[in-house]
Amino acid sequence: MTEILTTIDSFVWGPAMIALLLGTHIYLTFRTGFIQRKLPQAIRMSVRRDPDGKGDISSFGALATALAATIGTGSIVGVATALLAGGPGAIFWMWIAGLFGIATKYVETYAAVKYRMRDKSGSMLGGAMFVWKRAFARKDGSVPWWATLGAVAFAAFAIIATIGTGSAVQSAAISGIVTSSVPAVPAVAVGVVVVVAVAAVIFGGVNSIARVCEWLVPFMAGAYALGCVVIMIMNGSVLGEAVGLILECAFTPKAAFGGAVGSGMIMALQFGCARGLFSNESGLGTAPIVAAAAKTRNPAEQALISMTGAFWSTGVICLLTGLVLVSTMIAHPEIGQQILADPSIATGAALASAAFAEIPYFGTPILVLGMCSFAYSTILGWSYYGNRCVAYLFGPKGIKPYQVVYVAVAFLGAIGVGDVVWTISDIGNALMAIPNIIVILLLSGMIARETKHFVYDHHLDEEYAEPVPTVDKAQL
Repeated sequence: MTEILTTIDSFVWGPAMIALLLGTHIYLTFRTGFIQRKLPQAIRMSVRRDPDGKGDISSFGALATALAATIGTGSIVGVATALLAGGPGAIFWMWIAGLFGIATKYVETYAAVKYRMRDKSGSMLGGAMFVWKRAFARKDGSVPWWATLGAVAFAAFAIIATIGTGSAVQSAAISGIVTSSVPAVPAVAVGVVVVVAVAAVIFGGVNSIARVCEWLVPFMAGAYALGCVVIMIMNGSVLGEAVGLILECAFTPKAAFGGAVGSGMIMALQFGCARGLFSNESGLGTAPIVAAAAKTRNPAEQALISMTGAFWSTGVICLLTGLVLVSTMIAHPEIGQQILADPSIATGAALASAAFAEIPYFGTPILVLGMCSFAYSTILGWSYYGNRCVAYLFGPKGIKPYQVVYVAVAFLGAIGVGDVVWTISDIGNALMAIPNIIVILLLSGMIARETKHFVYDHHLDEEYAEPVPTVDKAQL
């Protein structure tokens, strides 16, 4: 069974999926008129509050929740894995994938906000499932079978992915970090703490999750970034060499770190793009689910704010991690020698630990606390994604049972579950991306036209004319 799942996972996340995601990123970049050039304006918009916007949470709360779910252990370990598998050049291609992914994040968020709905209690509902439902509805209100299939497929695969990627895998990461750093602490104790900390927040709904993420995300990202800056200052004498090596290995075959890590352009491109796509989740359709709950005047306003998430996760956090790791391996050649001598140290976690251990006394605690915070915030963010997808498929009555299962799986992840959970959730990630990409490509022409009006013709303060309809389970 495990071998079958691994084969499926390798297939769905193979070159075809990477080409689909990267191709979508590039196509939508041109379709939106290089929306990335509006990034400075979007960053300024993300920190202001708009009391006149319609929604459940602030725009920054929506961004913080999405970032909480995106900036996870992959922002650290994933970068190290890309470096070891694809060479230093992978860092460059990871950054490029993140840059183009900004456009996809904009488009998928625009669609989610434009086609969002309200439930009977007044809460906003959104995501690819509602985009499929409303964008292709006939005049009589009926929905074609193929649009219904796209909506159901996205929601179903998203639920699978949230339970695995969002709960079990992140909880396992917290448990592994804590028990390896403090052997006296048993995994069961870690599991209990995780369950209590997660349950205390997610049962309070999106407002509770957003409030926690609004203060947790800036703190954890800031502390981690500060640690990276300290290491780069310590490695200042080789930092220029590190940048040059990354650029050289991105376009030419070259063995790095005394031959400890080999690289070629194809390998660097493959692993860099793959990890870059994973790190910002552009195209997966996750962030738009919470973005649809944001208080905003029109879809373009929130889409601009949400696209900054791809910049912060890949353009900043992953780039800092990459520079830290490459400069550390240059400054300390013995790390490369250890990788060759003992393959077990070639894991991303070991490489990241070696880099942060450079900072006396504080380095390892910063990394441990950072990875725990990242994993915990990911659990919170992904719980909301699953919450909305369950509500779409089963109605409000399905939310509480889902939350109980989600918390229970977090405990199981902490005490140890097999790799099969990660493999299943990884497959779910890929399969949920497909209906999301299809629907945003189908709607890209309309979104490009409306973007011209709101963004390029300077009408971002304009209220969106279409009202947000109310829906009940019977209409889904």
